[in-house]
Amino acid sequence: MVWLGWMVFSPGLEHESEIPLYRQLYERIAAKIRSRELNAGERLPATRELAGQLGLNRTTVSAAYELLESAGLISGHVGRGSFVAGGAAPGGVDWGAMLDPSRTWRAPQTAIDPISFVMSRPSRDLFPLDDFRSACEAVLHRADLADILQLGSPSGYEPLRRYLLAQARAEGIASPEDDLLIANGCQQALDLIGRVLLRPGDTVAIEDPTYPGLKNLLGGMGVRLAGIPMGSDGLDPAQAARVLERDRPRFLVVTPNFQNPTGATLPLAARRALLDAARAAKVPVVENDPYGHLRYEGEEVPALKSLDDRGGTVLLRSFSKVSFPGLRVGWMLGPKPLIDRLRQAKETADLHTDQLSQAVLLEFAESGRLEQHLGRVRAAGAERLRALLDACARRLPAGTRFTRPQGGMNLWVRLTEPLDAESLLPRAQKQGVAYLPGRYFAVAQAEPGSLRLSFAGLPPDEIAAGIAVLGQIFSEELENAARAVEPASAMV
Repeated sequence: MVWLGWMVFSPGLEHESEIPLYRQLYERIAAKIRSRELNAGERLPATRELAGQLGLNRTTVSAAYELLESAGLISGHVGRGSFVAGGAAPGGVDWGAMLDPSRTWRAPQTAIDPISFVMSRPSRDLFPLDDFRSACEAVLHRADLADILQLGSPSGYEPLRRYLLAQARAEGIASPEDDLLIANGCQQALDLIGRVLLRPGDTVAIEDPTYPGLKNLLGGMGVRLAGIPMGSDGLDPAQAARVLERDRPRFLVVTPNFQNPTGATLPLAARRALLDAARAAKVPVVENDPYGHLRYEGEEVPALKSLDDRGGTVLLRSFSKVSFPGLRVGWMLGPKPLIDRLRQAKETADLHTDQLSQAVLLEFAESGRLEQHLGRVRAAGAERLRALLDACARRLPAGTRFTRPQGGMNLWVRLTEPLDAESLLPRAQKQGVAYLPGRYFAVAQAEPGSLRLSFAGLPPDEIAAGIAVLGQIFSEELENAARAVEPASAMV
């Protein structure tokens, strides 16, 4: 037993458990904070002090404190220590009590200007700023500028909506029974679908692992998540069929092209099998496809929406990954009755969309500038992906497994046992390299050795340098682990 704040603390850690010690310690302290046994403002022992009291390695306690801070449960102050977060002035509103910290997510804090594999986003260095200025200038000189700046339809800027719908029909994706709604990116589209279709206690089937934004969105709606394990070629349709039949979810969310975080792409046969399973279970499919236009090699695979002749699929796409994420423009294509309800939900949420951004993007697309930019993005993405795959093959320890995507922005790594990606992250950050451990993406149980590397925002030389640092850290930890289990020399 040790003192934690004002209370006696006996964490009861299980050293033989498959759950890492830092994770167990995090859960024990988090439970004390959430139950108010530890009050807001209470100071926690220094990592070295608590490690000594519990007989743990200091890095174990540091990793637990990192998780507590990421969850918003504690806050660290240089030179002062770590304190339980929250609290209110006397007689004031206790916002900490009203805001559930389990619904928050923050990426690990990184040093200034690190080599960061954390964010899945395009490179700002590739933005064609002069072309963008030209598109803005063209819109600002239009005769109907006052109408663009006025409140518009919740469906989105009508000329862009017609343009996207015409493109979808030309590609064979849209049927006569479909309609299209513009949203503030795929994330708002998913939020609107949840608002319309879900009630607390419902089940949604998703890929496992999946990206944190989807987990947090659905978790905040009070629904149960049924994870479908991911393989090198995406989710297994046979396992998906079992989940759909067993759990009867309200809908299934799948990212068939260059999935986040794994980078996997679902083959054609698997797409057909997945649609068959969804039809049999009468479960709608939400096809989340922000990365589909970022293919660097190989043959394009038809969209689930184009393969579905029963009207059970909603397609989500976005300009965010192929042009300018800051403009927040995405769209939904699906059956007219659903799109009509989504339009009503969107009007309730934000009245209408940003017509100026949409008008600029339409000008950027119709002028041919978008296609030119996309060509440059694909060429740069291919070069960066090759640099990452080459660096992983040369620098990461033997036994490390990683996906080999043909496009997108992300690559999934599985380190050899007993490496733990989350406990090694602070060491990487101290050397100026950051990544996201697998815990942030896990729906069920996280793989301790898993991590995501997002490469699109980094030039090849930084990618190579970052993987060299990670390779050294992982290799050294493997050597330390091997020495720790070596039998003692016989005494003669």
